[in-house]
Amino acid sequence: MLHELPLEQHALHGHFSKDLEPAVEIDPGDSVRFFAPNHAWDIARDEHFEPPSPELDQGHALAGPIFVRGARAGQTLVVGIDSVEPSDWGVAHGGQDHAIHWELADGVGRGGGVELDLAPFLGVMGMPPPEPGAHSTGPPRRWGGNMDCKELVAGTTLYLPIPVDGALFSAGDGHAVQGDGEVSGTAIEAPTRAQLTLDVADEPVLEWPVARIDGAWLTFGFDQELMTAAKIALDGMLALMGRELGRTGPDALALASLGVDLRITQVVNGCVGVHAVLRDGTFR
Repeated sequence: MLHELPLEQHALHGHFSKDLEPAVEIDPGDSVRFFAPNHAWDIARDEHFEPPSPELDQGHALAGPIFVRGARAGQTLVVGIDSVEPSDWGVAHGGQDHAIHWELADGVGRGGGVELDLAPFLGVMGMPPPEPGAHSTGPPRRWGGNMDCKELVAGTTLYLPIPVDGALFSAGDGHAVQGDGEVSGTAIEAPTRAQLTLDVADEPVLEWPVARIDGAWLTFGFDQELMTAAKIALDGMLALMGRELGRTGPDALALASLGVDLRITQVVNGCVGVHAVLRDGTFR
């Protein structure tokens, strides 16, 4: 079944909390379609959407929460990214006083005297921490959130450990295109329409996010320290190699050193992100 979230205050929020009322309840395997303002709650260049609570909702404009019936903490949420469609306008910043506005059409962005191909994705996809209270949308966490991974385009699948019963999944922060690192703190930030399909699985049991993209597996790590984030991503990849390739322990580590790439997902969200990449067919 396909559910449509309206562009209304009750279906948007700018913080994570397990205490938020769900915007919709769905069954596993259902899809949800929504339109989210950009990171600054703009729905067009000169049109702002007012958040529900100016005090609480100071973060990214997120659609949800989406309550998944039967989902339990400790299971895995399977997020199929069906479509991501930016609007015809976006903005990127090079510091507080410099903005480049972009016209977006036919898969191309035009702004600042240049053109570049678009590869739209959602910067935020995740669930609230299990602790009570309001939590910032800024840093990514083991349950997802502001991961800002440019690989998570339409057609890919994200796997997240579920922290709370019902999942209470939210998504937004549409990016028309971004480089690894997101070094200025922004991508082309664009109001975005997206469709996601949410399912629940018992296996694999995950500690941190994993993704399946075209021709590769990704594992993620987030921490304030780069080396710790890299170790988390690597540990996730070694566990994945055990599941997918039957290679474990020192054997898997030796092979990972030869065929797994570590990439800087982003360096601007309080917690640095690293994703490990294992291409199909690397080990034949």
